[in-house]
Amino acid sequence: MKIAVLGGTGLIGSQVVRDLQASGHEAVPHSQSTGVDLISGKGLRAALAGVDAVVNVTNSPTFDEASFDFFRTTMDNLLATAREQGVGHAVVLSIVGVDRVPELDYYRAKVLQEDLLKAGRVPYSIVRATQFFEFMDAVMSWSADEETVRLPATPIQPIAAADVAAVVAEVAAGRPLQGTLDIAGADTYTLDELGGITLAAHGDKRTVVTDDTAGMFAAVQGDAITAGPDARIAPTRYREWLAR
Repeated sequence: MKIAVLGGTGLIGSQVVRDLQASGHEAVPHSQSTGVDLISGKGLRAALAGVDAVVNVTNSPTFDEASFDFFRTTMDNLLATAREQGVGHAVVLSIVGVDRVPELDYYRAKVLQEDLLKAGRVPYSIVRATQFFEFMDAVMSWSADEETVRLPATPIQPIAAADVAAVVAEVAAGRPLQGTLDIAGADTYTLDELGGITLAAHGDKRTVVTDDTAGMFAAVQGDAITAGPDARIAPTRYREWLAR
Protein backbone atom coordinates (compact mmCIF):
# COMPACT_ATOMS: atom_id res chain seq x y z
CA MET A 1 0.00 0.00 0.00
CA LYS A 2 0.96 3.65 -0.39
CA ILE A 3 0.33 5.46 2.88
CA ALA A 4 0.80 9.15 3.67
CA VAL A 5 1.79 9.93 7.26
CA LEU A 6 0.98 13.49 8.30
CA GLY A 7 3.17 14.47 11.21
CA GLY A 8 5.51 11.84 9.84
CA THR A 9 8.72 13.42 11.15
CA GLY A 10 7.66 13.52 14.82
CA LEU A 11 7.97 11.09 17.73
CA ILE A 12 5.12 8.79 16.66
CA GLY A 13 4.96 9.54 12.96
CA SER A 14 8.60 8.73 12.22
CA GLN A 15 8.19 5.34 13.87
CA VAL A 16 4.92 4.68 12.03
CA VAL A 17 6.75 5.35 8.75
CA ARG A 18 9.57 3.03 9.72
CA ASP A 19 7.19 0.23 10.77
CA LEU A 20 5.15 0.50 7.58
CA GLN A 21 8.25 0.49 5.40
CA ALA A 22 9.58 -2.54 7.27
CA SER A 23 6.32 -4.33 6.40
CA GLY A 24 6.81 -3.59 2.70
CA HIS A 25 4.51 -0.59 2.32
CA GLU A 26 5.36 2.71 0.65
CA ALA A 27 5.02 5.06 3.60
CA VAL A 28 5.75 8.74 2.95
CA PRO A 29 6.30 11.20 5.83
CA HIS A 30 4.79 14.66 5.52
CA SER A 31 5.08 17.71 7.76
CA GLN A 32 5.63 21.44 7.54
CA SER A 33 9.33 20.72 7.09
CA THR A 34 8.54 18.74 3.93
CA GLY A 35 6.21 21.42 2.55
CA VAL A 36 2.83 20.09 3.74
CA ASP A 37 0.78 22.39 5.97
CA LEU A 38 -2.51 20.99 7.23
CA ILE A 39 -3.67 24.38 8.50
CA SER A 40 -3.40 26.19 5.16
CA GLY A 41 -3.77 23.06 3.04
CA LYS A 42 -0.50 23.82 1.25
CA GLY A 43 0.96 20.69 -0.34
CA LEU A 44 -1.86 18.46 0.88
CA ARG A 45 -3.34 17.60 -2.50
CA ALA A 46 0.03 16.36 -3.80
CA ALA A 47 0.69 14.46 -0.55
CA LEU A 48 -2.58 12.52 -0.83
CA ALA A 49 -2.50 11.89 -4.57
CA GLY A 50 -2.61 8.16 -5.26
CA VAL A 51 -2.45 7.02 -1.65
CA ASP A 52 -4.49 4.16 -0.22
CA ALA A 53 -4.53 5.48 3.35
CA VAL A 54 -3.58 8.57 5.32
CA VAL A 55 -2.41 8.63 8.93
CA ASN A 56 -2.80 11.87 10.88
CA VAL A 57 -0.59 12.15 13.96
CA THR A 58 -0.22 15.93 13.85
CA ASN A 59 -0.81 17.80 17.09
CA SER A 60 -1.95 21.21 18.21
CA PRO A 61 0.93 23.49 19.26
CA THR A 62 -1.04 24.51 22.38
CA PHE A 63 -3.24 22.77 24.96
CA ASP A 64 -5.63 25.70 25.42
CA GLU A 65 -8.76 26.89 23.60
CA ALA A 66 -6.73 27.54 20.44
CA SER A 67 -6.52 23.77 19.97
CA PHE A 68 -10.18 23.76 18.86
CA ASP A 69 -9.38 25.88 15.82
CA PHE A 70 -6.34 23.76 15.04
CA PHE A 71 -8.21 20.46 15.00
CA ARG A 72 -11.27 21.88 13.22
CA THR A 73 -9.22 23.45 10.44
CA THR A 74 -6.82 20.57 9.95
CA MET A 75 -9.53 17.92 9.90
CA ASP A 76 -11.71 19.91 7.50
CA ASN A 77 -8.75 20.27 5.13
CA LEU A 78 -7.68 16.64 5.50
CA LEU A 79 -11.13 15.13 4.94
CA ALA A 80 -12.00 17.36 1.99
CA THR A 81 -8.72 16.59 0.24
CA ALA A 82 -8.80 12.88 1.08
CA ARG A 83 -12.27 12.56 -0.43
CA GLU A 84 -11.23 14.54 -3.48
CA GLN A 85 -8.23 12.27 -4.01
CA GLY A 86 -10.16 9.04 -3.41
CA VAL A 87 -8.28 8.03 -0.27
CA GLY A 88 -9.91 4.90 1.15
CA HIS A 89 -8.86 5.07 4.80
CA ALA A 90 -8.08 7.87 7.28
CA VAL A 91 -6.45 7.05 10.63
CA VAL A 92 -6.22 9.45 13.57
CA LEU A 93 -4.34 9.01 16.84
CA SER A 94 -6.28 10.13 19.92
CA ILE A 95 -6.24 9.61 23.70
CA VAL A 96 -7.80 6.95 25.93
CA GLY A 97 -10.56 8.53 28.02
CA VAL A 98 -10.51 11.74 26.00
CA ASP A 99 -14.30 12.03 26.24
CA ARG A 100 -14.24 11.61 30.03
CA VAL A 101 -12.25 14.74 30.92
CA PRO A 102 -14.40 17.70 29.80
CA GLU A 103 -12.51 19.99 32.19
CA LEU A 104 -9.53 20.06 29.81
CA ASP A 105 -9.79 22.23 26.68
CA TYR A 106 -7.29 20.06 24.82
CA TYR A 107 -9.22 16.86 25.51
CA ARG A 108 -12.48 18.44 24.34
CA ALA A 109 -10.68 19.59 21.20
CA LYS A 110 -9.50 16.04 20.54
CA VAL A 111 -13.11 14.86 20.90
CA LEU A 112 -14.01 17.42 18.24
CA GLN A 113 -11.31 15.95 16.00
CA GLU A 114 -12.75 12.45 16.47
CA ASP A 115 -16.31 13.67 15.82
CA LEU A 116 -15.27 15.39 12.59
CA LEU A 117 -13.61 12.20 11.40
CA LYS A 118 -16.67 10.10 12.23
CA ALA A 119 -18.99 12.53 10.48
CA GLY A 120 -16.86 12.67 7.35
CA ARG A 121 -17.30 10.61 4.21
CA VAL A 122 -13.90 8.89 4.32
CA PRO A 123 -13.70 5.39 5.90
CA TYR A 124 -11.85 5.81 9.17
CA SER A 125 -10.10 4.32 12.17
CA ILE A 126 -9.35 5.96 15.53
CA VAL A 127 -6.53 4.65 17.70
CA ARG A 128 -6.69 5.93 21.27
CA ALA A 129 -3.52 5.57 23.36
CA THR A 130 -2.74 6.26 27.00
CA GLN A 131 0.05 8.67 28.01
CA PHE A 132 3.48 8.04 26.48
CA PHE A 133 6.49 7.03 28.58
CA GLU A 134 8.45 9.68 26.72
CA PHE A 135 6.31 12.52 28.09
CA MET A 136 6.92 11.82 31.77
CA ASP A 137 9.82 14.27 32.12
CA ALA A 138 7.71 17.04 30.58
CA VAL A 139 4.77 16.25 32.87
CA MET A 140 7.03 16.50 35.92
CA SER A 141 8.50 19.80 34.73
CA TRP A 142 5.10 21.52 34.89
CA SER A 143 5.09 21.55 38.70
CA ALA A 144 8.71 21.12 39.76
CA ASP A 145 11.36 23.22 41.44
CA GLU A 146 14.92 22.53 42.56
CA GLU A 147 13.83 20.38 45.50
CA THR A 148 10.40 18.90 44.79
CA VAL A 149 8.13 17.61 42.05
CA ARG A 150 4.46 18.06 42.84
CA LEU A 151 2.17 15.50 41.20
CA PRO A 152 -1.44 14.39 41.68
CA ALA A 153 -2.33 10.79 42.53
CA THR A 154 -4.06 10.38 39.16
CA PRO A 155 -4.16 6.76 37.92
CA ILE A 156 -2.45 6.42 34.53
CA GLN A 157 -1.47 3.46 32.37
CA PRO A 158 1.56 4.68 30.38
CA ILE A 159 2.70 3.20 27.08
CA ALA A 160 5.86 3.31 24.98
CA ALA A 161 5.69 5.46 21.85
CA ALA A 162 7.14 2.55 19.85
CA ASP A 163 4.21 0.35 20.89
CA VAL A 164 1.74 3.06 19.88
CA ALA A 165 3.41 3.48 16.50
CA ALA A 166 3.32 -0.26 15.84
CA VAL A 167 -0.44 -0.41 16.37
CA VAL A 168 -1.09 2.73 14.32
CA ALA A 169 0.92 1.22 11.45
CA GLU A 170 -0.97 -2.06 11.73
CA VAL A 171 -4.34 -0.31 11.67
CA ALA A 172 -3.34 1.91 8.75
CA ALA A 173 -2.43 -1.12 6.65
CA GLY A 174 -5.71 -2.89 7.44
CA ARG A 175 -9.36 -2.37 6.67
CA PRO A 176 -11.01 0.71 8.22
CA LEU A 177 -12.35 -0.05 11.69
CA GLN A 178 -15.21 2.45 11.43
CA GLY A 179 -14.65 2.67 15.16
CA THR A 180 -12.06 3.04 17.89
CA LEU A 181 -9.26 0.83 19.20
CA ASP A 182 -7.84 1.57 22.67
CA ILE A 183 -4.22 0.68 23.47
CA ALA A 184 -2.50 0.96 26.84
CA GLY A 185 0.56 -0.03 28.80
CA ALA A 186 0.70 -3.18 30.88
CA ASP A 187 0.86 -1.46 34.29
CA THR A 188 -1.22 1.16 36.08
CA TYR A 189 0.42 3.65 38.43
CA THR A 190 -0.64 6.81 40.18
CA LEU A 191 1.14 9.77 38.63
CA ASP A 192 2.98 10.63 41.85
CA GLU A 193 4.17 7.03 42.13
CA LEU A 194 5.37 7.10 38.54
CA GLY A 195 7.22 10.34 39.25
CA GLY A 196 9.11 8.70 42.10
CA ILE A 197 10.08 5.74 39.91
CA THR A 198 11.28 8.11 37.18
CA LEU A 199 13.37 10.29 39.50
CA ALA A 200 15.00 7.24 41.09
CA ALA A 201 15.90 5.81 37.69
CA HIS A 202 17.52 9.13 36.71
CA GLY A 203 19.41 9.43 39.99
CA ASP A 204 17.44 12.61 40.68
CA LYS A 205 17.38 13.43 44.41
CA ARG A 206 14.28 15.62 44.32
CA THR A 207 11.26 14.54 46.36
CA VAL A 208 7.83 13.83 44.93
CA VAL A 209 5.06 15.60 46.84
CA THR A 210 1.52 14.37 46.27
CA ASP A 211 -0.57 17.38 45.31
CA ASP A 212 -3.96 16.77 43.75
CA THR A 213 -4.07 20.34 42.42
CA ALA A 214 -0.75 20.16 40.52
CA GLY A 215 -0.48 20.15 36.73
CA MET A 216 -2.87 19.37 33.92
CA PHE A 217 -3.75 15.87 35.14
CA ALA A 218 -5.19 17.26 38.38
CA ALA A 219 -8.37 17.80 36.34
CA VAL A 220 -8.78 14.06 35.74
CA GLN A 221 -11.38 12.38 37.94
CA GLY A 222 -10.83 8.80 39.10
CA ASP A 223 -9.57 6.34 36.50
CA ALA A 224 -10.91 8.32 33.52
CA ILE A 225 -7.70 8.03 31.48
CA THR A 226 -6.94 4.37 32.14
CA ALA A 227 -8.04 1.71 29.68
CA GLY A 228 -11.07 -0.52 29.89
CA PRO A 229 -11.18 -4.32 29.57
CA ASP A 230 -11.37 -4.28 25.77
CA ALA A 231 -8.12 -2.36 25.28
CA ARG A 232 -5.11 -3.91 23.64
CA ILE A 233 -2.24 -4.14 26.14
CA ALA A 234 1.22 -3.25 24.88
CA PRO A 235 4.25 -5.41 25.72
CA THR A 236 6.75 -2.81 26.97
CA ARG A 237 6.82 -2.10 30.72
CA TYR A 238 7.90 1.25 32.12
CA ARG A 239 10.63 0.01 34.48
CA GLU A 240 12.16 -2.07 31.68
CA TRP A 241 12.03 0.92 29.32
CA LEU A 242 13.74 3.16 31.89
CA ALA A 243 16.52 0.61 32.33
CA ARG A 244 17.46 0.58 28.63
